Amino acid sequence: MGLATGWRRIVTAVVVAAVAAVTAVVAYRVLAPAEVSTAFRGDYPPAVTPDVGVVGRLPVAPLIVDGRLRVYAAQRQVYADGPADGRHRSTPYWSYRRWPAQVSGVVADGTRVISHWSDGKLVALDARTGRVAWRVDGPAPAEGWTARRTGAGAVWSPPGLFLARGSGGQPVLIVSGPHRVAGFGLADGQQLWSAEADGGCRTDVGTTSAGQFAVVDRCAGPAAVEFREVATGALVTRWQPPGVTAESTVTPVGCVTYRFQCRGLRVSGAADDGGQGWLVGAKGPVPAPVLDPVGTELDGKWAVRAAGGAVTGWAARTGEELWRRTDLGSVRMIAAQPGRVHLLTEANDLITLDTSTGAERSRFPLTVGSDGVGWAPGSAYAGGGYLAVERLGEPVAPDADDQRYFLTAEPVLLAAT
Repeated sequence: MGLATGWRRIVTAVVVAAVAAVTAVVAYRVLAPAEVSTAFRGDYPPAVTPDVGVVGRLPVAPLIVDGRLRVYAAQRQVYADGPADGRHRSTPYWSYRRWPAQVSGVVADGTRVISHWSDGKLVALDARTGRVAWRVDGPAPAEGWTARRTGAGAVWSPPGLFLARGSGGQPVLIVSGPHRVAGFGLADGQQLWSAEADGGCRTDVGTTSAGQFAVVDRCAGPAAVEFREVATGALVTRWQPPGVTAESTVTPVGCVTYRFQCRGLRVSGAADDGGQGWLVGAKGPVPAPVLDPVGTELDGKWAVRAAGGAVTGWAARTGEELWRRTDLGSVRMIAAQPGRVHLLTEANDLITLDTSTGAERSRFPLTVGSDGVGWAPGSAYAGGGYLAVERLGEPVAPDADDQRYFLTAEPVLLAAT
C-alpha cells in the first residue's frame, strides 16, 4: 500500500506540474507583450475621383492617405481599407496590432502612417504594404487610448503628435509628452533632438509653415510663446503677445491638417469671444486683425468667416474684403482644407466654397439612406477633397455612453466635395 500511495503522489505531482506548465504557456501567450503585423492583401487600391456627394457611412473615423486608403485606429490596432471612396468599411487591406500597449494617436504624411503608443513606442508603417518601416522609443504620452468609439480623437486630433517641415523641406515628426519632447526624421525615425518638458506649465500649440514648433510656456514668469526649429529643437524666439496673461490661450489657425504647418495664431483671454490674430513666419508674428474673431478660418493668404447671415472672404494680410455671400442662409463652418471651406446649414446641407473667390464648389444634403438629417455635427476632418463628420444624437449628451451619444452604429459620414 505504501508503494501505491507513493506512486499516486508522484503521478499527482507530475500532473500538477504539467498543468502548471501549460497554464504558464497559455498565460504567457495571452499576456506577454506581442506585435502582430498583417501585411497587405491584394493590389494597392487605385487613386479615385469620386462623385461629389456622400460616398460612405462608417462606424469609425478615417484618415485619407495617398488618396487611396482610409486608415483607422482602435484601442490596440491601426488598420486600413480601400478604396478611399468605399461605401462601407471593408476587410482590412493591412493591420498592425500591439499588446498590451494602447494607441495614443496616429498621423499620416504621404505614404507614412505613424502610430504613438502608451509605452512611448513610435511605429511607422508603409501605407502601401502595411509593413513596419521603422520603430523607435519616443516620449511616453500622458495617457493611452482616450478616444470614443469612432476613434476620432486618435486620428483627427492626436494628442502630442505634430507633423512639420524643416527649413530644408525635410519631413519631421514632433512628439510631446508630459516630461519630454523630441523631434524625429519621418523617413527613418532617427531622433533629431530631445528636451525635457514640464507638461504642468507648458501647452503645445502646433507647427508653423516657417518650420517652427510653438509652445506656450508659463513655467517662469509671464506666459510667452516659444518657437523652436523643428529639425534641431533650437530656440528661435520667445514672444510675449501684447496683454497676454496666465489665463490666455493660443490657438493655431490656417493649418494644413490638425496643428500642422499653421500660418496663424489667435491669442484669446479667459472670457473673450475673440482675441488677437497673428500671421506667423520666419521673422516672427505679424498682427492680422481679420483673424481676431473666433471662428475665422485661414487658408494661405485668405481669411473666411461665417457670421451675421453672411460668409465673407478677406485678404488676411491687409484685411481687404474680397468677396461676400449673403445668399446661403444661416450656416456654420465645420471644417476647412486648402482651397475649400465647408459650411453646414440648419437643415444639414453641406456647402463647400472656394476660399479665394467664394464660388460654390458643391452643395448637397449630408445624409445617406434613411438616416435623415436630424442630428448634430460632432468632430470633423477635411483632407484630400473629402470631408468626414461624426453625427451625434440630439439633444447632444457629451457625458452619455457611446450608444446614446452617437446617432447610429455607423455615425461617420464621408463625403466628396
